[in-house]
Order: sequence, then C-alpha cells, then structure tokens
Amino acid sequence: MVPEAVVTLVEKLKEKYSVTFLCRCLGIPKSTYYRWRNQGPKGKTELEIQITEICKRHKFLIGHRTVKAWLLRDYKRKVNRNTVQRIMQKYNLQCQVKPKRKNNIAGEIKIVVPNHLNRNFTSSKPNEKWVTDITYLPFGQSMLYLSTIMDLFNNEIIAYRISTSQDVSLVVNTLKDAVEGRDTSGLILHSDQGAQYTSHSFQRIAKEKGITTSMSRKGNCLDNAVIESFHSTIKSEEFYSQGREFLTNSIVIERVEKFINHYNQTRLQAKLNYLSPIEFREQAA
Repeated sequence: MVPEAVVTLVEKLKEKYSVTFLCRCLGIPKSTYYRWRNQGPKGKTELEIQITEICKRHKFLIGHRTVKAWLLRDYKRKVNRNTVQRIMQKYNLQCQVKPKRKNNIAGEIKIVVPNHLNRNFTSSKPNEKWVTDITYLPFGQSMLYLSTIMDLFNNEIIAYRISTSQDVSLVVNTLKDAVEGRDTSGLILHSDQGAQYTSHSFQRIAKEKGITTSMSRKGNCLDNAVIESFHSTIKSEEFYSQGREFLTNSIVIERVEKFINHYNQTRLQAKLNYLSPIEFREQAA
C-alpha cells in the first residue's frame, strides 16, 4: 500500500465519508493516515535516503544504533543516534523486535517432560510422531502468533491457529484441531519448553488423547529443527522476499493460510520422492 495513494484517496473522499470510516475500509489505523499526510510530498534528504537504503539492504532487521554504525562505515557520516531513530520512526523503518516467549503463565503448573523424540525426525506411519511450535508474525498492524502441528511421516501441517495472543488457548486449540478424527494413542508430540506446552492444560489434553509429550532441551532449537525450518520458510518466502510493505493483519493471515495450503497440496519435497505431503500420504494409504 502506497502512502501517497492512500492520502490522495482519503483527501478526495473525506467530504463524503469520515476519515475513521475510510481508514477502516483501507485497513489502516487513523494515526497512520495522519502520519503519512503530515510527511507531505517533499523529497527525502540525503541522510534520509542513506538511512532508508541501509534499512532496505538489511531487510529492516537492524536497530537505529546499528544503522548509525553503517552510516559511519559506508558514508563516513557521524550522526547522533537520536537523529537516526527519529528518521527511522518517520518513515516506519524500525526493526521488528521479536518478543521474548513467556517462561511462566499465572495460575499454571509447569510440567517439563524428557526429550523422547531425541532428534529422530523419521516416521514410518501417520500419527506416530508430531512436532509443534509457535512463531511470531511481525508483519501486520500488530504482532500475530502462528501455532502449527506437523506430522513427521510426510511433513504435513495437520493443524494451525493464528492469534493475537500467545496464551495457552492458542496451543490447546491447535492440539484439539489436530486430534479431531485421528487415532492418537501412542503418538509422540514434541515441542520446546515454552510455558504454553509445559502448562497443565496442554499436558492434560495430550494425556487424555493417549499422547506422549516430548520436549527439547532448554535453549536447543535443533531438537525441534523440522518445525523451526518450516516457520523460517514461511517468513522467508511469504514476507522477507516480498520487500517491506504495509500489511493489514487480515492480509498476513491470508498469506499464511495460502502458503500452508500450497505447502500441503502442491509443494514438492525431495524427502517425499518429490511429492507434496498430501500426495505422499494418499499414495501410502
């Protein structure tokens, strides 16, 4: 969404409709519209252009202190970091900071279990080994959280949920979706030691369904590498490769849903003899 086009459209229609209504239709906060309007049509200064180029080059993943260092390194410009921060805020170039995952949830009993999966990511049949994780989607109007469960037999995403909160209900509802209509007795479900997975609620439902839970060693992402890789692929192909652009939360959700459908239905995998996950499952049936 181009800020100049948004401002022009709203200015043309605001005599007939309220700014609030127009912004809602366009899927942007009213404050964003006023910020874009107040920036005006004037061109960027040389410093603003340099800062924008640095942020683009580093995929908007660096903060103002690092940008300041690159200004000195690339352009021999020594600039106050507050000036850099102000310009980055002006043009919405701020680094998307990954929030820290909660290590406790009020009122929940923490249950940590051994690593039964032990990096054995192969499976001989469906519903034998599942892996699950939550990832952050910092691409829309607010932070979103994606919870997925993958069957290691064919790497199929069998359940997923997207939410504005990474609470226990997110993983519980994902698990409920996954077990619906499936025989899960004796199944191993592997996760990290996030507070959502160590919660009594999650562990109780897994036990009721005959599932043995397994957990990565603390701080060891390789113990859950397959699902971590899947989440990295979504971000790389659906968001980072597209460049920086304004997205509404609904567009972010739509992109994730579209990618998962493509991944399950049509994306070929060498591990599956160059079949998609669903094709592999259907041929094995």
